[in-house]
Amino acid sequence: MLNSVQLMGRLTDNPVLNVTPSGKNVCTFRIAVDRSISQGERKADFITIVTWEGTAVHVEKYFRKGSMIAVDGSIQSRTYSDKKGYKRTEYEVVAREVHFCDDKKNTSPSVSREEALEKAKEGLNEGYSNATAADFEEIGCDDDDYDFGGVSV
Repeated sequence: MLNSVQLMGRLTDNPVLNVTPSGKNVCTFRIAVDRSISQGERKADFITIVTWEGTAVHVEKYFRKGSMIAVDGSIQSRTYSDKKGYKRTEYEVVAREVHFCDDKKNTSPSVSREEALEKAKEGLNEGYSNATAADFEEIGCDDDDYDFGGVSV
């Protein structure tokens, strides 16, 4: 069977990082994903994304409302009872990987790394990060329940 989802959209609000009772980091956020419904007419779907552990911390730290993000994950459903006691089912995407995409504020062509570093040095860093590779950490798959088909990671 196959359960694989790839989405790209903009965050509808700032991501929210929480800690489960067992001490795991979990971050939830929603993205707006465009879809075409007829010639030239578009609508957006609003999809809840869940990330865990290191990826959750990464998303909360580096993404904000309006950020473009690409998500690779799987669909998961869960049931709960609402305030009136009705049973509800919610579907969400559990992300295995997230990727940076163009920033909403960056409507001009890409700026080279050298130009961005020069602007940062001059204090003219208009939305570009001053971060270097040392500011980031490698994030592997942190979903202990993910089945890799018998292969250990």
